[in-house]
Amino acid sequence: MIDTELYEAKTLYPFQAKTVHSIVEELEKNGKNFNLLFQLPTGGGKTVIFSEIAKKFIEKTNEKVLILTHRIELSVQTSKQLHAIGVNNKVINSDVKKIDNQDEFNCFIAMVETLNNRLNEDENFIENVGLVIVDEAHYNSFRKIFQFYEGGNILGVTATPLSSNKALPLNDNYNKLIVGESISSLIESGYLADAETYTYDVNLHGLKIGSNGDFTVSSSDQVYGNFFMQEKLLFAYEEVAVGNKTLIFNSGIDTSLRVEETFKKRGYNIRHLDSTFSDKDRKDVLRWFKTSPDAILSSVGILTTGFDEPTVQTIILNRATRSLTLYHQMIGRGSRKLPNKDQFKLIDLGNNVRRFGFWQDYLNWQDAFRFPDRFLESRLTENDDLEFEVEFEFSKPMKELMDTSVLDKFNIKQTYYNCLENGIKGKEAVDLSMENHFVIIRDAATDFYHALELLNYLEEHIEYRLKHYTKCISKSTPNYLKYLIETYTRQLRQKLREVLEDE
Repeated sequence: MIDTELYEAKTLYPFQAKTVHSIVEELEKNGKNFNLLFQLPTGGGKTVIFSEIAKKFIEKTNEKVLILTHRIELSVQTSKQLHAIGVNNKVINSDVKKIDNQDEFNCFIAMVETLNNRLNEDENFIENVGLVIVDEAHYNSFRKIFQFYEGGNILGVTATPLSSNKALPLNDNYNKLIVGESISSLIESGYLADAETYTYDVNLHGLKIGSNGDFTVSSSDQVYGNFFMQEKLLFAYEEVAVGNKTLIFNSGIDTSLRVEETFKKRGYNIRHLDSTFSDKDRKDVLRWFKTSPDAILSSVGILTTGFDEPTVQTIILNRATRSLTLYHQMIGRGSRKLPNKDQFKLIDLGNNVRRFGFWQDYLNWQDAFRFPDRFLESRLTENDDLEFEVEFEFSKPMKELMDTSVLDKFNIKQTYYNCLENGIKGKEAVDLSMENHFVIIRDAATDFYHALELLNYLEEHIEYRLKHYTKCISKSTPNYLKYLIETYTRQLRQKLREVLEDE
């Protein structure tokens, strides 16, 4: 049961009212089987906007609206806003097995996994749904629900219209993107607080890239858990943010606990929070954080979405990420405006600003929606030597298929410079790399066709290596890299054919 007695409806700002009108008009114009994606920065009021859209859709069509979230806090927050503007709704949580009184509700709010279980048991679990609204639409878990509502409309809402899985781009499911107000525009208009950014150069040598494309938790804990990084964090806090209510984002639990210990030794008011906490303990920590003016909260993977504490004065990124979405989510936790808060401080200890640019910078989200690979590639490689400092982390299935330790031992950058020092052309490093890949595949393959399967598994690793090589040479273009990968793969396939095809 949602307690709404003390909840007051949030009034739409002019830009929000304009957005509601344009989205409703777009849905009306295109009719059924049209899916729309809407982008708006964190702090722009997405919940208020899509709640009003739900109300207008219900009034115009007399059809029901289904709102999907991935956190129970977001479900409750949305339900309260809907009740406050007169939309009778029901939250479908794990306790709701059946809805006997569907006609009493115009709108349903559900977490994706719970609803998916119900729909697999009964595809008519919720009937007469004309519009599905997806909060935090960049998460791919929502896709499994779409098959049940193909006859209606889907409205996805996100601050960053980039899929959490680059192999499943959002333009596969959405016909069009509407871009809302930019961060800089919302700051200038007085809706968001501005970020005063402080960057500290950090040595990220030792980070590894995982199968999801971001740095692994285990390697991040090793880098950020050491004494020198803890000291750098403490120095940055004391230089910039002493006395501020501060939210620290860490990659791993071990690092966060060390942060808590380090700050406590210096007498600071700090607590740690991660996803293993019970609901009661989590609420206790957040209540303490809200009511303590000088509180420092060291967190792990739990407060990037569905968390709204406007009194935060400083955000510290005590981690590196290759996810633009996560970068914006973390910083957005400090952007809430208050009468006495026009600015907040951002301390970057992960070279993230160098990787993605300033939080306030303009981003061409239409380009991101249409060409996500190109958009991300330009941000992860341009003026960024970080790939030299990380290792490729093989997935567990790949490690079971072949002896990847042989590949780990070969460093193409070091091999390139060794060649030059010995008076050999640097291109020899590519041939030596190919021999390294050849040996690992030959030893693991049962025949030529099996070798081709293993070669497919290694495509990303080959590209990773050759990117390192092209950064070593002065004249390199994307077309040259593409040519190099194609030639390398073709020659490697031929070498494998020569030794395995007759076996």
